[in-house]
Amino acid sequence: MKTLIVGAGIAGPALAYWLRRAGHEVTLVEKAPELRSGGYLIDFWGAGFEIADAMGLAPRLLDEGYVLSEARDVDDEGRVRATVDPTRLAGFVGGRYISIVRSALARALYESLDDGVELILGDTVAAMADRGTHVDVEFTHSAPGRFDLVFGADGLHSRVRELAFGPERQFEHELGIAVAAFDVPGYRPRDELTAVMHAAVGSQTVRVALRDDVTLFLLTFRHDGPLPDDIEAQRQLVRVAMAHSGADTPRILAELPHARTLYLDRASQIRMPSWSRGRVALLGDAAACPSLLAGQGAALAMVEAYMLAVELVHNAGDHTAAFEAAQRGLMPMVVAKQNGARGLGTAFAPRTRGKLRLRNTLFRLMGMRPVADLVMGRSLRDPIEVPAWPGE
Repeated sequence: MKTLIVGAGIAGPALAYWLRRAGHEVTLVEKAPELRSGGYLIDFWGAGFEIADAMGLAPRLLDEGYVLSEARDVDDEGRVRATVDPTRLAGFVGGRYISIVRSALARALYESLDDGVELILGDTVAAMADRGTHVDVEFTHSAPGRFDLVFGADGLHSRVRELAFGPERQFEHELGIAVAAFDVPGYRPRDELTAVMHAAVGSQTVRVALRDDVTLFLLTFRHDGPLPDDIEAQRQLVRVAMAHSGADTPRILAELPHARTLYLDRASQIRMPSWSRGRVALLGDAAACPSLLAGQGAALAMVEAYMLAVELVHNAGDHTAAFEAAQRGLMPMVVAKQNGARGLGTAFAPRTRGKLRLRNTLFRLMGMRPVADLVMGRSLRDPIEVPAWPGE
């Protein structure tokens, strides 16, 4: 089949890999003029890691990722309030647990593709018409094309979803929190293999030292409504939202003009009754974004890509049956992750002083081994069994 995949983040390249393995002719289109860099640090394990291993990527990811030795919570003066040992997480999943910059995972996935995948950068879909037997696609810059299947893997603000299903507002559920991520070289202090966290009413700051003397910052704060597009307006919004926060947050904010990249977006979920319509299907954040609060968005994207490809093979190219079967198998896991995220706002941006005290108390409890083992043992189990690739 001649297949178009829109989006070269996590879900898109993962799907391209498995569809090529199934014999598809694949075109991968990415709106950005180059593969993205920067972004935030993600925790990667479970079924997603299992699929990465099947792609031969596990050694690279383990090499490029980080095994954090400490998560440290500090008060307004920078004094340690509590610590958690993240290495215990790896023990529950046989060592197959890493933290990795999202863009590094995306690049590894893309570089796993063979030469049969056509990559078009700096372009996206302008219009689509599903003719029943094929989909006619017009691009913003490239010549029009005709495809058997079209997949939208273009993220939370999916253009494919808008064209095939309607406006984003029908499906987006905002969680009242915004996320900013940026990195800078030469920041001090450096705390190697440590996530240093500080929470205040309405916000949280996390910093992690990366390789090459780079430090990554992840800021979450209460915010409703749209976000500005202008970079200086974005910086100012972050400064104002985080101005009340203590510890080394003021020094971090002073680094904003020196950031190599700045990611800013709403923490939102996408909830849809169906992820497909005719010959068009969605996956990853475009279909069922669980939000950064849920974690495992990248792993979910990889599982969704794999399951779609498996079902297309099982159903001998019957896309309708394949799309329905994939969603049926994935929905329980997706809904569980989304529902779990809705109650995590207190952890990322406690709304009141009472919620802040609750967040701090829970973090201290997680520093106790019996509590940590109980919580981690439950949370690290993925409610899905990944099937073997057809014929293996």
